[in-house]
Amino acid sequence: MNQVLLRVAADIAARSERSRASYLATVEKQRADRVSRKRLAAANLAHGYAALPSGDKLRVVSEPVPMLAIVSAYNDVLSAHQPLATYPAIIAEETRKHAAVAQFAGGVPAMCDGVTQGQPGMELSLFSRDVIAMSTAVALSHDLYDGVFLLGVCDKIVPGLLIGALSFGHLPAVFIPAGPMPTGISNGEKSKVRKEFAQGKVGQEALLKAEMAAYHGAGTCTFYGTANSNQMLLEAMGLMLPGAAFVQPSDPRREQLTRAACKALSARTKTKSGIGEWVTEKVIVNAIVALLSTGGSTNHTMHWVAVARAAGWQLTWDDIDQLSRVVPQLTRLYPNGEADVNDFERVGGIAFLMRELLDAGLLFDDVDTIGGRGLRAYTNKLVAPSAALTYVEAPAHSGDMTILRSAKQPFNAEGGIRIMKGNLGQAVVKVSAVAPEHQHIKAPAVVFDSQDAVVDAFKAGELNRDCVVVVRNQGPRACGMPELHRLTPSLSVLLDAGHKVALVTDGRMSGASGKVPAAIHVTPEAAAGGALAKLKDGDIIELDCANGVLRVALSDDALASRSNCAVNLDEATGWGRELFVAFRERVGTADTGASVF
Repeated sequence: MNQVLLRVAADIAARSERSRASYLATVEKQRADRVSRKRLAAANLAHGYAALPSGDKLRVVSEPVPMLAIVSAYNDVLSAHQPLATYPAIIAEETRKHAAVAQFAGGVPAMCDGVTQGQPGMELSLFSRDVIAMSTAVALSHDLYDGVFLLGVCDKIVPGLLIGALSFGHLPAVFIPAGPMPTGISNGEKSKVRKEFAQGKVGQEALLKAEMAAYHGAGTCTFYGTANSNQMLLEAMGLMLPGAAFVQPSDPRREQLTRAACKALSARTKTKSGIGEWVTEKVIVNAIVALLSTGGSTNHTMHWVAVARAAGWQLTWDDIDQLSRVVPQLTRLYPNGEADVNDFERVGGIAFLMRELLDAGLLFDDVDTIGGRGLRAYTNKLVAPSAALTYVEAPAHSGDMTILRSAKQPFNAEGGIRIMKGNLGQAVVKVSAVAPEHQHIKAPAVVFDSQDAVVDAFKAGELNRDCVVVVRNQGPRACGMPELHRLTPSLSVLLDAGHKVALVTDGRMSGASGKVPAAIHVTPEAAAGGALAKLKDGDIIELDCANGVLRVALSDDALASRSNCAVNLDEATGWGRELFVAFRERVGTADTGASVF
């Protein structure tokens, strides 16, 4: 095993000794009288059994057999979740074959960041993760269940479902995704049209045509953003079946995988362990390694800190930074390259990646998974559709060295995420898509309080120079920490024009962070009195990715003497935002997971 992985895992375990022990005590308390449900009164049981089909009702009363909950994020708005409509019936039918009963326990809300980008609804996006976690807990609160199927794919949905399931950590659980949509137009062509629109070279009609050619059917968006990073991390954690992540919705193996998950979860109810015990410090480290080795979404520097804490583990940004220094980057997927997840799957996929990481001592193998002990099963790759699921060893060599590489021939010797520190606070920067010559910049600040103001300044030609664009008051306390994707085309145009440009913000850019260096998730945020609140136009800001430096060229005394900018909280009304006032008041910092719990 890599010594840094061993040290980071040991550090997490040491600092988490009390919180993990407390969590496991709760798990053990919840475990009593499983399957027989003797802890519940007759009236409790009658209510829970009332609507079961007669055959299922007979089984749970007379035998009794395990009851398995289905918690789903199905809706028609999210292309990734629309296929989940048919899953509960398949699960109920298949589960009966394995001496168990499945019941749809509850649905959770699931919003699409692609629809809400740049709109007021985006201010609910990050908070929706914690709402999903609470909704999962409500679905499981009837305490009837011996295991849980978690149906969800996209950005905040997976971490929300996982946090909720960990609050019922005595239950075994399995994630069942729907897979990616088929590839549409190339990511390069889509990006080109976006930049042309930002420059006024094409109109809304051409832009809409290109976007609809990219996002055109059921399944996840095919670029390697937060949704597909979710799937990568879940396989690396052993919380879904091997090969389940990137099989398309229309592929016959998709239903076969769903049925196989029913068998696996039914078998897991016979053991005396649940998801809370499976998610050890080693599993958390494995998830971060998968993130770093693939240049995955920066959102997970918050989501997986929150997930770890839900299981009693104290994961820090410093842990992520240490791991990033020794984990090589083995993939180039858009926005870090031109390929999408369908290309990745075709040339070797997760099975190849996991084999390379395990053989290099960069993943812990001695962990529990939904299928049993150890990660080696995840180095086997699904073959073409057939009458039954069939696995073979991952290919010895990548099918395309421009997309996927071995640990001995990585794209980069280090991972794709850096933690920045300095007198502006600490921040996250995704360097996997940023060319080395753009990773160090020292330039005057141009300060804004909204992304709309940045776009207006770009259109007016006010940013045609070397500059560091600062967008503050975008943190979780200020407005729910929306993603700032509207800035990507404009800033990319400035970079292409030869200007030195960077972004510094207490907001998010997520898995679509591109070639412009962006120090995001700055904490403390401006609304909490962070140094961003004191910046002025013309201040010289340095962003040095290699050395992890984020600073303004001001003395401590000069910075402290300045007044903080105003925060206009009156704008956070309408579109449901007023319902989340309590969340904004309670939310934690980005480096602790930006959670309300």
